[in-house]
Amino acid sequence: MANTTSRSYTFDKTLPIDEIVEEAYERIGLQNVSGYQLKTAKRSLNILFSEWSNRGLHYWEVANQGFTLVENQNVYTTYRSPSDGASNGLTTTLSSTINSSVTDIPLASVTDMPGASEGGGTITVGSETIRYTGKSAATGAANLTGAIRGSNGTTAAGHTSGDAVTQHATGMDNILEVNYRITSTSVDSPMTEVSRSQYQGYSNKTATGTPTSFFVQRFVDRTNLTIYLTPGAAQDGNKLNFYYARRIQDAGAYGNATNVPFRFVPCMTAGLSFYLAQKNAPQRAQELKLFYEDELARAVKEDADITSTFIAPKTYYPDTAT
Repeated sequence: MANTTSRSYTFDKTLPIDEIVEEAYERIGLQNVSGYQLKTAKRSLNILFSEWSNRGLHYWEVANQGFTLVENQNVYTTYRSPSDGASNGLTTTLSSTINSSVTDIPLASVTDMPGASEGGGTITVGSETIRYTGKSAATGAANLTGAIRGSNGTTAAGHTSGDAVTQHATGMDNILEVNYRITSTSVDSPMTEVSRSQYQGYSNKTATGTPTSFFVQRFVDRTNLTIYLTPGAAQDGNKLNFYYARRIQDAGAYGNATNVPFRFVPCMTAGLSFYLAQKNAPQRAQELKLFYEDELARAVKEDADITSTFIAPKTYYPDTAT
């Protein structure tokens, strides 16, 4: 009989968290785990993801986003999740009335909103938060597709043509680079990142004009982008277009997959086994740490070497006061 291959490339997408946990426990000699052992392993997995963020290790979570500028507003905020607060973002309107169940959301403009290649995004209409997975066109009037209505604990509802819509980022970890964009021409002008002390040295922070610089403040539940100059009437309605690093999504239900790319699955599993060894097999912790660091180094090298453009970790971190 001829050999047959799977012709499948979805191992990482279908590998559930409970199997990752099982693999990690088996590496320290434990099997058939349940109850508290599963709970503590998922907690360790989330801590591992946080540790990766400290190393700058989530290039696959770099995404593009924008803010619509408002006259006399120089601080723009994006919250960790909609439950933490109302984020600034790109603003538009519904182009037609929708009921509470439609999954294609018609907008007057989807320009600069993330599409399927960027993992979709989040919009707010009234008090409803809607997740979407793609858009029917890159620019102009079009539909957001694959909508998940009533997300983040909100209630799906009907909305009227002309209702205000805000598209905003969630899970932002850091803002990497920012351009000032003229909406009518889509012409970008790079802005310069400054430190908090440099911004503090500006004598007239309310001076209006075309923004040329920015600084970032990262808090527990939000990220603030402060710009200089402050937009005036001539800049109202233009945009800030920027790249940002998203947090790695939390490990959710045990049957869920993670949003970690396949090349990081070996070091994710090795890292979790190291974390679990510290609690269950401390005599093996040092050995497993070395194995984890080796797997991690290979994954990071592969992630950087095969990518034509990648974001290097920043060496300066602005104020993190809560």
